[in-house]
Amino acid sequence: MTKPNLDKTEKEKIMKLTRFLAASTMAIALALPAGAEVKIALDSPPDLEKSGTYVWAHTFGEYLNANGMEAREYERNSLGEEAERLDQVSQGLLEVSMSDAKSAGTLDGTIFGAMMPYFFEDMEQLDRALDEGGMLDRINEGTTPKGVRVLDIVYTGTPSGIFTTEVPIRTFEDIQGVRMRALDEVQITTFENWGSKGTIVSWSEVPNALQTGVAGGYINPAFVPLTYGHTAFIKYFTNAKMSASVRVAIASEDWYQGLSDEERQIVADAVAEAHDANRDLVSDDTAVLKELEEADIEVIELSPEERAKFREASQPIYQETDMPEGALDAWNAAVGR
Repeated sequence: MTKPNLDKTEKEKIMKLTRFLAASTMAIALALPAGAEVKIALDSPPDLEKSGTYVWAHTFGEYLNANGMEAREYERNSLGEEAERLDQVSQGLLEVSMSDAKSAGTLDGTIFGAMMPYFFEDMEQLDRALDEGGMLDRINEGTTPKGVRVLDIVYTGTPSGIFTTEVPIRTFEDIQGVRMRALDEVQITTFENWGSKGTIVSWSEVPNALQTGVAGGYINPAFVPLTYGHTAFIKYFTNAKMSASVRVAIASEDWYQGLSDEERQIVADAVAEAHDANRDLVSDDTAVLKELEEADIEVIELSPEERAKFREASQPIYQETDMPEGALDAWNAAVGR
């Protein structure tokens, strides 16, 4: 067969087209996820000393890697914001994400019970409710049909307390009238029940809100101002121990159902390792409270009497929490009430 005669210009065009197609094919190949890779989307800086969610994610990934399942961590928001990651997990595009419990609650509100202020005596009681009380299984009954499996409830740090810029909270009455930064409408309701005020401020705007007086404080675990650089304007921390500050480790149900029995067991064992590592980190607040004091933040311990006042004022919130019918009764049963 006679080869067609091509002039120099035509040959150059063909060479350029060939290079273009080769480059395009490579780009597409790089953009596609590796079939065996378990992507783990992080939600915090990679701090093994302070971040409870990172400790969970890192321990989980390391266990998978050590047992033949390739896992890789992806920096916070590199795979998308909260809503995007939840959507990717539900569609099977992202295997595992450290995510906001509130976002997971849009799939099934049962999970909101884990965040009710002063509902649990301590974090151990919440763990018993999730495990022995069957509440984690109940949460998954609502989320897995929508493509999301909640692997674990993850503690970000020690139980939440009250940070303020100007007013030290030593008694229940001290918080009344202080305008607090609120995460959402649930926290707005919480502050109103306490006689305080709330204003919703996105996390990125919190430093400005605190420095300008738009907000006089916020609710968070003890490590937060240390990790996010708020120590210059936070002056007081009341160790109120109002509730566990929780997020969730979620996985794609499509991915999970596609695993072999052996791989599912590896994932289950990885979850158990990550759970224990997370709980070990948050079990003792001595070190982080010392760091707060070293940063010139006064640490205030509530007396049992004052904590009881906060608990009493929080009771109406349980009925107002946006959970499915019967979920509050199930939480009460899970803690033996």
